Amino acid sequence: MKRFLAFTAAAALSFTPAAAEQTATESDVQEPVLEIGGGGRPVGEAWARSPVYAANGMAATAHPLASQIAIDILKKGGTAVDAAIAANAALGLMEPTGNGIGGDLFAIIWDPKTQKLYGLNASGKSPMGTSYEEFIKQLDGRETIPPFGPLPVTVPGTVDGWFEMHERFGKLSMADILAPTIDYANDGHPIAPVIGYYFGRNLKRFEENLDMIGEFDNARATYFADGPPEEGKIFKNPDLASTLTKIGQGGRDVFYKGEIARTMDAYFKRIGGNLRYEDFAAHSSKWVEPGCVTYRKGYELCELPPNSQGFAALQMANILKNVDLAQYPRGSAEVLHYITEAKRLAFEDVARFYADPDMSPAPLDWLLSDEYGKERFALIDPAKASPEFGPGEPKLEGEGDTTYLTVADKDGMMVSLIQSNYRGMGSGLVADGLGFMFQDRGELYSLDPNHPNVYAPGKRPFQTIIPAFMKKDGQPYMSFGLMGGGMQPQGHVQVMINMVDYGMNLQEAGDAARLNHDGGRQPTQDLAGTGADLLGTLNVEPGISDATVERLKAMGHKVKRVDNGVMFGGYQAIVRDPETGVYHGATEMRKDGQALGY
Repeated sequence: MKRFLAFTAAAALSFTPAAAEQTATESDVQEPVLEIGGGGRPVGEAWARSPVYAANGMAATAHPLASQIAIDILKKGGTAVDAAIAANAALGLMEPTGNGIGGDLFAIIWDPKTQKLYGLNASGKSPMGTSYEEFIKQLDGRETIPPFGPLPVTVPGTVDGWFEMHERFGKLSMADILAPTIDYANDGHPIAPVIGYYFGRNLKRFEENLDMIGEFDNARATYFADGPPEEGKIFKNPDLASTLTKIGQGGRDVFYKGEIARTMDAYFKRIGGNLRYEDFAAHSSKWVEPGCVTYRKGYELCELPPNSQGFAALQMANILKNVDLAQYPRGSAEVLHYITEAKRLAFEDVARFYADPDMSPAPLDWLLSDEYGKERFALIDPAKASPEFGPGEPKLEGEGDTTYLTVADKDGMMVSLIQSNYRGMGSGLVADGLGFMFQDRGELYSLDPNHPNVYAPGKRPFQTIIPAFMKKDGQPYMSFGLMGGGMQPQGHVQVMINMVDYGMNLQEAGDAARLNHDGGRQPTQDLAGTGADLLGTLNVEPGISDATVERLKAMGHKVKRVDNGVMFGGYQAIVRDPETGVYHGATEMRKDGQALGY
């Protein structure tokens, strides 16, 4: 019996009274619904399903239709990059509750020809014409940046990111890559269950903040003309179809320097926003070097550097490799305690150092060093939670809602791609006739003038979205990610631990119960972390036993059980068997997605 089974007693897929109440309401059934548990499996864990295996190509996304589109592109001779762009475009239509071309994109690409990892930062900047002083005036006494309306909107980087990847690694034309989504946008597609749930949440949030948003007629007409789109109902977006057609025919310039850019410029002038044509025209993506740290057993975890939070996962791995977690059962209080304390330590440095490196370089080599990992690990008390940690002191001379997807092709190219509008659908703003919502990523600037992540004109904000990759003995092994704000680095590390330390397969590693520690200092606060809950709250899923929860509380943690899966992310993954080349695919039980291969 594997050690990680120790935490599954409470993880059976029981039909809880709350779930029964929800089902009864949805179906208008008045009689009581009997509680019933999940079925059994001939192999593997009862709470998981089988990974998908295929030899020629694999796609794992948050929507079955997007995965099908990716596989179709691969079958037509497209590369993994072509298929990833096609899937991302489809998700912008089918899952606008988490992403779209009004947001940003990050990617890690394994290129089999050069035997190298490439990192792409396709995040946008703040308006160049709005100074810090003017921005503070526009806040009109607010102490934080609002989550909706024009103030938090930054330049959308996704479209440029598509073309940067395509120029280097693509084969098919962009018109052919975008064609399936254009057809679905015109003809319609049925809403998936989880996405329908998020549509309802987003509309409720928008309705509560209409004064903050200002112009909401366009968004209502595009997405909510008949209320929130419901599960199984056909949804169309002809405006998005038109926009994607123009992009496919006119390239990136039509978005950043042509007709679409001028429409966006006119819209922000009309509603009193700060973005201008010049901001779109000046935008460009950056190719960056992924960072990797060795965990154990020959496995390396690879992430992208700031302004993303990717290196937080690397810092956690560097801390946790100093303890043999496999000596404890996977669901034990000891393992959850070490993961939580490592997260808290890493996020102290996130709050202090992570920002746009062009304006505020961070001491990255020091943060990722083995020595610093040991130093931080030594701060963990194995018996109890520390009330407070602080950031490290560098030895120097002189803070969503998101979509994640991964695709691999017959030649061995693997793409790890994450894309987001932030806070679900984003700002609430849709430009006239364009069919997509603008992101609100600018909410993540700090207002402390001494903070590295302080708002400044023409600056990239701190980003939560991070793709991940793993190597095994120096060779490409796993392309994966896990969407969801501060959950992402925590999720990456938990999946890695599940596989490396506890021998779970690719699907089990994602289905297993997770923790999400929330709290501590944030990169949006002042340097002192004023008002922060420094101990934070340790949120756990139902699969963590009552006994473990009580032990964690006795150790000083504030523990909360959360049973709807929302805050625990959305996982997709592909492993390439180093001996046979066969792909293993897995997708997230907490989302609508599907892994497909051929």
